[in-house]
Amino acid sequence: MMKILIARMNHETNTFSPVPTPLSAFGNDGPSYGDEAYHAHKGMRTAMSAFIEAAERAGAQLVTPISASANPSGPVAAHAYDAICDTIVAAAPGCDAVLLDLHGAMVAEQSADGEGDLLARLRAVLPDAPIGVALDLHGNVTQRMIDNADVIVSFKTYPHIDMFECGEHTARLLFAMIEGRAQPVIAWRQPPLLTHTLRSATAQGAMQRAVDAARAAERDGMLAVSVLPGFSLADIAAPCLSVVVVGNGDRAAAEAVAERIAQQIWAERDDFVYHSAPLAESIAQAAQLAKDATRPVLLLDHGDNCMSGGSCDTMDVLAAALEQGLDGILAGPLCDPAAVARLSEAGIGARVDIELGNKLPAPKIGHATPPMRMTGVVRAITDGGYTITGPTYTGQRGYMGRTAVLDTGRATLVICERTHEPWDLGVFESVGVDPRRQRFIILKSRMYCRPVFVPIASALVECDSRGVTSSDYRLFPFENLKRPVYPLDPI
Repeated sequence: MMKILIARMNHETNTFSPVPTPLSAFGNDGPSYGDEAYHAHKGMRTAMSAFIEAAERAGAQLVTPISASANPSGPVAAHAYDAICDTIVAAAPGCDAVLLDLHGAMVAEQSADGEGDLLARLRAVLPDAPIGVALDLHGNVTQRMIDNADVIVSFKTYPHIDMFECGEHTARLLFAMIEGRAQPVIAWRQPPLLTHTLRSATAQGAMQRAVDAARAAERDGMLAVSVLPGFSLADIAAPCLSVVVVGNGDRAAAEAVAERIAQQIWAERDDFVYHSAPLAESIAQAAQLAKDATRPVLLLDHGDNCMSGGSCDTMDVLAAALEQGLDGILAGPLCDPAAVARLSEAGIGARVDIELGNKLPAPKIGHATPPMRMTGVVRAITDGGYTITGPTYTGQRGYMGRTAVLDTGRATLVICERTHEPWDLGVFESVGVDPRRQRFIILKSRMYCRPVFVPIASALVECDSRGVTSSDYRLFPFENLKRPVYPLDPI
């Protein structure tokens, strides 16, 4: 019986983020191991879920040593990276093939190429075993990754709603290789282009056209074509856009496709650059849009975006909204464990004075602002758990940590212990707040909130606070970035 190693290691590392990434950050309180890792993905919609289904259909014996996934944050602690990689590598001897659900943009304290170094270790243990890798669309591809994998496929959607399909694609190609029905060869191009995350949405602009070209190349015979805009808030040599083509035995054909799509992208490079409006203008625009609206106006604080390594405690957008006289505001989830402790101690119904947010300085970008003084009534206290309804991570449990609701009159604030992306209306409904009844909703998000919050909103305004996920690259003191690179340099 064929024996297949299946594992997950997901982390998008913002090297400028002050949010720590210990082992406990992976999962609810650390990674899942063995049978627990298997059951965490069986029947779900992740790439690892698809691997499990494909391997079981093939009648293979599964080895699932670990599933480790953490919200984006600062560099992964050395002990955490070693523990995860050691667990995967220790399970490799005797396996006939490997399927890995990786992000592609992990930086650890001792590794600037988290995925590439893991793959190199696995290749040393299993020199002849086929290795297939599913990557997040925002992965930073490296030569070490290319050299040590046989199949690489990334998501084709952002927001990511095709994680399972990406896993299916990866597994299908790996089994075709094992059965002698395909001979995967990989071609890779990486133009010197730092993209902005807000220009990597796959339903519009140059990114949509690049993904369309990738799909067309697959219809014309390539086994897989992936366009990865990368994750630019990593101070590594090349956090740049990549085109990865898996051809079927014909390397020259794969190279030609990679080159053609890379040239198409480079010709449209300006469309991958996002220019932020001043925050005060964004707030004024939101106020104008709300005048005759019957549904909430969304304010997306992409400068403190949870899923790019934001601290979720930057108060710039809330402060500016209150300063301009907005009311009927719902904001959250805001991460402030000390405030949650104070509100929990006071109890439901208590009137409380607290200092909120701005408690996690970001020294790498020189950002430090005093906390906001807020007064309000505690409306709810929960354990912060809820079930995600989709379309991303459908059916999985979300954990915000202990969560409290503070009603200040003009604003309702959902405050939690852990940074948390608003994947679902459940971040509010689980604490008894109906987001549909608000005038304004401030979310610490760029994109993942959109499939569930845009349908209930009248309008959306992007707000660039001065946090560690800002779209203003001038805030970030890159030291390891290979220059020249666009748009920092005129090339």
